[in-house]
Amino acid sequence: MFKERKEGETIRPRAFILGCVLAVLICALTPFNNVYRNATPLGGGYFPLAPFYILIWLTLITVLSGKWLKTGYLLTGLELVFTWGLMVLVSGIAYTGFARTFFINLTAPFYFSSVENRWQEIIQPLLPDNLFPRGNEAVELIYNGLEGGRDMGWMALAGNIPWDAWVLPFFSWGVFMVICYFLILCMIHIISHQAMQNERMNFPLLIVPKMIQTALEEKNPGLFFCNRFLLAGVAIPVCLHLLNGLNFYFPSVPQINTLVLAGSYFPQQGIFNGFIKLKLYFYPAFIGFAFLASKQVSFSFWFFYILGAFFTGILSVAGWSFPASELGTTFGPTLSSPEETQMIGAFIVFAFFLVWLARFHFWGIIRNAFTFAQKNAEPGQVTDKIAFWGTGMGFFSLVLWFSFHGVTIGQSILIIVFFLLFTMVATRVVCQGGITYFTLTVAPFDAINTLFGLKILSNPALLIGSISQKILFLDLRESVAPSILHVLRITRRAKSKGRIAGAVFLMMVVCLMVSAVAMVLLCYKYGIRDLQMDWATRTTVSVYNNILPVFQNHMEQGASIKYFAIAGAFVMGLLSILYHRFYWWPLHPIGYLMVYSSAMKILWLSFFIGWMFNALCMRYGGIGLFTKMRNFFVGLIMGDFLMGGTWAIIGLFAETGSYQVLPL
Repeated sequence: MFKERKEGETIRPRAFILGCVLAVLICALTPFNNVYRNATPLGGGYFPLAPFYILIWLTLITVLSGKWLKTGYLLTGLELVFTWGLMVLVSGIAYTGFARTFFINLTAPFYFSSVENRWQEIIQPLLPDNLFPRGNEAVELIYNGLEGGRDMGWMALAGNIPWDAWVLPFFSWGVFMVICYFLILCMIHIISHQAMQNERMNFPLLIVPKMIQTALEEKNPGLFFCNRFLLAGVAIPVCLHLLNGLNFYFPSVPQINTLVLAGSYFPQQGIFNGFIKLKLYFYPAFIGFAFLASKQVSFSFWFFYILGAFFTGILSVAGWSFPASELGTTFGPTLSSPEETQMIGAFIVFAFFLVWLARFHFWGIIRNAFTFAQKNAEPGQVTDKIAFWGTGMGFFSLVLWFSFHGVTIGQSILIIVFFLLFTMVATRVVCQGGITYFTLTVAPFDAINTLFGLKILSNPALLIGSISQKILFLDLRESVAPSILHVLRITRRAKSKGRIAGAVFLMMVVCLMVSAVAMVLLCYKYGIRDLQMDWATRTTVSVYNNILPVFQNHMEQGASIKYFAIAGAFVMGLLSILYHRFYWWPLHPIGYLMVYSSAMKILWLSFFIGWMFNALCMRYGGIGLFTKMRNFFVGLIMGDFLMGGTWAIIGLFAETGSYQVLPL
């Protein structure tokens, strides 16, 4: 799709500095914008709004500077896209990827403790002193806000926060986060060669930035941005959101409905029982991403979603009713019915399938890691060796961290392995499928529960593991892992890969601190109770509520859960074999992984429309028509995000909030 560029392109320091400054600003502003103003999220997902909106304006400034100054572009195409990649990488840390639930995770067992739930006598004694704030005052104030805090300036506010209660938890959890980021960075580097070189993954979310990069490098940005197909695509979301945005602020203006509740058109009983909550969302940007993804992947996403709804109806017609109580204790963010636990087996089998596909690559890395002297080494092998030993060091350090907090070595290894397994599978789904909005169906601890039972974990292991899972490995809507792989793909042919990896790691650490400080200031100024944090509070409290019955009654799953997990493993194994052995096979295994994801409830129609146009273009117009229509669907993406950014800016100054272009 894009011509290969020569090796050794340089990313100058100005790109690093600009990317760092913009990333820090996004992390500093996101809590205030998202949580207090409840405006359009600046970050979020794997193609966040603010970074792309900034990329478009940076591109315009770069082009104009080249024409006016006659000295060439201030930034090259690669530098612009690298700057965008850094912003994408850290934008999620300031919200669902970390800061949105972090402080509630640490304070909920104290603030929501009551005589009825008995948290004080059962849960609180198991909490390590260095991981949680001590002192009722610090906890009460973060929920209620400092007295007079709303009228204080930010510096005065910072001086009144009880930092003594937070220093040790900040340090302890900071060590955990830094180790995890380092481990994930090293692991992503190890798998990146397999994805980029051996499998030639499409990376649909990078196509639009890469097209902008190509236009700048070929000195024809005007030809790209003025393409009539692209402008036609831009016009559709611009008109749509201009009308609906005006309706949001001025209700007398008519609107175009982008959501249809289709469930009422299906009978409550029978084979269509699974469609009674069907919703049709129209998002032009997601239709564009679906068109850019491979036809096999786009087809699989919507096909498996519809098939999953039919499966629910088939169970109903057959009289195979499985009550929700069969689930026992659950940790999945949206897990609600036993049949959804198919994903436990599916995730595990798909992870083994990915390892099998990369077996020669992994074996080469292992041999190279234990080779002390090797002549004529290929470029990148030394880096692979560093990544291998870095992964080992990060894994060992994380085991030590858990062990220090009362978790045995065996339990620590088990927990970490499942954390990383789910993260790597999610990374493949996002990067290969072009999924901008990804949610887990089942959590790592659900898989441990089904395979081994929770009795294998001590009470401290279950508690610390559940909390750490919630902090970093459960709300994968904004995980850093897929974004790291995207940055590595962007800079694949750049010089100084070590410096790039260092910049990526440094940015994650710096923005982690910035996000934590920004969120704690916001919480103590207004109080968590008065902020838009209902979802964060509800899902965090549910973690403690879910593990309490395990402590008290040792609740176990019903037998049907294991059967569904085995069925999911069998289906995924069959899909993987057919996908690998027959080039004509139309279904991709990652479509099955998303069948019960809450994200697919929003995205399935977009993938259907994108797949349909992709298939029609290739069948009746060939590559020529596909190339022209690709510009049109790129225009849909650009128009949606341009309008999203524009309304987000307007929302900052509007008392009634912000018109939401993209899903939260």
